[in-house]
Amino acid sequence: KSSKREWKPLEDHSCTDVPWLLLFILFCIGMGFICGFSIATGAAARLLSGYDSYGNICGQKNVKVEGIVNSGLDLTHKKYVFFLDPCNIDLVHQKIKSIALCVSACPRKELKTLADIQKFAETNGSTLCSYELQPSEYTTDPRATKLCPKYPVPESAPIPFFHRCAPVNISCYAKFAEALITFVSDSSVLHRLISGVMTSKEIIMGLCLLSLVLSMILMVIIRYISRVLVWILTILVILGSLGGTGVLWWLYAKQRISAGALETQIAKDNIQALLIYAIAATVFTVILFLIMLIMRKRVALTIALFHVAGKVFIHLPLLVFQPFWTFFVLILFWTYWIAVLLFLGTTGSPVPNEEGFVEFRMAGPLKYMWWYHVVGLIWISEFILACQQMTVAGAVVTYYFTREKRNLPFTPILASVNRLVCYHLGTVAKGSFIITLVKIPRMILMYIHTQLKGKENACARCMIKACICCLWCLEKCLTYLNQNAYTATAINSTNFCTSAKDAFVILVENALRVAAINTVGDFMLFLGKVLIVCSTGLAGIMLLNYQRDYTIWVLPLIIVCLFAFLVAHCFLSIYEMVVDVLFLCFAIDTKYNDGSPGREFYMDKVLMEFVENSRKSMKEAGRGGGAEGRELKPM
Repeated sequence: KSSKREWKPLEDHSCTDVPWLLLFILFCIGMGFICGFSIATGAAARLLSGYDSYGNICGQKNVKVEGIVNSGLDLTHKKYVFFLDPCNIDLVHQKIKSIALCVSACPRKELKTLADIQKFAETNGSTLCSYELQPSEYTTDPRATKLCPKYPVPESAPIPFFHRCAPVNISCYAKFAEALITFVSDSSVLHRLISGVMTSKEIIMGLCLLSLVLSMILMVIIRYISRVLVWILTILVILGSLGGTGVLWWLYAKQRISAGALETQIAKDNIQALLIYAIAATVFTVILFLIMLIMRKRVALTIALFHVAGKVFIHLPLLVFQPFWTFFVLILFWTYWIAVLLFLGTTGSPVPNEEGFVEFRMAGPLKYMWWYHVVGLIWISEFILACQQMTVAGAVVTYYFTREKRNLPFTPILASVNRLVCYHLGTVAKGSFIITLVKIPRMILMYIHTQLKGKENACARCMIKACICCLWCLEKCLTYLNQNAYTATAINSTNFCTSAKDAFVILVENALRVAAINTVGDFMLFLGKVLIVCSTGLAGIMLLNYQRDYTIWVLPLIIVCLFAFLVAHCFLSIYEMVVDVLFLCFAIDTKYNDGSPGREFYMDKVLMEFVENSRKSMKEAGRGGGAEGRELKPM
């Protein structure tokens, strides 16, 4: 075997999966080309400055479009887009079905008649009717009913940065918010909910900060309460299974006694059903006890790993801030992606539509650019998340395989980021691409499934749902394997496929331990999330109860609890990631080292105690001996 396949951690670093890095760079260049193309074709100007129904961009001179009247106008002094009927919304095509014009100013008060519109034009110099009508003709020309806005013209204001006149009162968008209007049919309820949020905004911000602090504290102290949580879980499971089984047998016996000589068919069916339920519950309880008996030593490993993970966060405090920078980078990318998507919506050549107005459409292969853009959303988002996983894995691997903790780098997180950028971006690109290959078909099937709702073909919908479920399970399995592959890459600097294979072999050899960590450990973290949400919610109830400025504070409490859950999920997901990395390191350590001179363990004293106790138990059971009985000496 080569030295790299012998798991010699942190001994050398080499570039991995370079072709995939080059492919990812080329893909990003393609994303940049789409952005540049949309800007070069005037899409950015049309999006930001707005354009009318004749293809003129507001606030500048325009070029004549063949076959379109009112195109090619000089609209330098008309910088805002005004819709003659802004409340006429096409829900199918998600656009406003109204003539759009460029105007000098938005009407800042309601205009109820054509005379008011004429007066507004004469006073402010902003003509709200079509370009071929002069203000003096608004009340005399019969064409004004079609070429002037539908009145009453609602009060409107320009949208910042986008130069569109939007109604101040959004009630005309009731169709667009039909679900909300149906839920709160009484508008006064909606007003009280909104006023409750606005009045208690300081409390909401304070409670959100409290959930953040509680999450950070829990990550440090969870190692001290992990044993308690496991025992609570074990006791609840035992009591629940025994209690449920006992109640079923008691009901069965009671039914048999009460039935007596008067046995009806219904009574017989009930007794038979209770007997089946009681037997099934008994079998389930026996199987559950056997599983817990087999897994009890693996549960001890889960507790030990949680204890060591707490130490990792003490030595590597910057790990706590990983969710922040990942979220920040994702927000930046999503903002860019949405901006380019909006550019693509206004990209293309001006084409007359059926009504004689201008639409911008792309022809040929360019009209499929948005597919490329959607793939970019998934791949680059997964790439950013994978970078976080590789960073955490590299930092924890450095901590685990450094014998003297005082010799750790000054900032292991930054050292891990440096190794990621210098050596392993290709591996991250390949791993994220594999997740993308699974996500795209699942999203397509989900779209098809939504389109089939209400259709007669129930069998097709059921098959699609089954395929979606299978792809979701495959995605979760690949995500878990990818994370362990990144850990293997951080240890040995091997490429993605080699790392995934080596990590998979280690995981299969420790299947029962993996099951224990992913069941007991995940439930412990779930209890932590519940603890944070309940604590924040309780504090919210106590604080909001003293507010007398509003009548409804349900919505503020829901906002606070949702934010608390999201914060707890982000932080405890990092904790779960650290535990998974520690487990793979521990499995490799116990496989290739035995505590003898020259093959000393790297593990922490807590894990050492677990291994020592396990070997003592095996020796007492007659299954250990020789090298199994050596005294373990941590370095």
